[in-house]
Amino acid sequence: MTALDREKLLDDVGRRILRELQGDARLSYAELGRRIGLTLPAVAERVRRLEEAGIISGYRTDIDLEKIGLPITAFIRVATPNEVQGGQLVALCRGLSEVLECHRVTGDDSYLLKVAVTSVQHLEMLIRKITIHGQPTTSIVLSSPIAHRMVSPSARGHPSDGGGAQRD
Repeated sequence: MTALDREKLLDDVGRRILRELQGDARLSYAELGRRIGLTLPAVAERVRRLEEAGIISGYRTDIDLEKIGLPITAFIRVATPNEVQGGQLVALCRGLSEVLECHRVTGDDSYLLKVAVTSVQHLEMLIRKITIHGQPTTSIVLSSPIAHRMVSPSARGHPSDGGGAQRD
């Protein structure tokens, strides 16, 4: 996709579609069209084009982890000694349901994991599994003042152009 194609998709209407769907991904095309001033076929076509371009990459459901028995969320930074251990850590994480996210990062650490567990003992067991592949440093989440933030792309796709994440 060229910058011109992306700019066309991220015009005022495209940005409004993204804002509305981030607020409620379950909106019907009819309701979405009503909110932004497009007909149902026009809004369906715009959403399809945003999906095909990869701008909309999926639709997700937010789950209250505590209500499903996972009251502890933690971030585990892992410094792996080499790429082989890093690859093995990623393979391990793919098989661990406790690992919600795994990010390759810069700095002294190699990976940043977001995990959800049932107890401190469960977290300790998880850390033991991870330690085989590198040195972990763990932080337990006490609260999340900003848990989910809508992204508002600018006309030129750069946060300094007035887009980026919206403030809460």
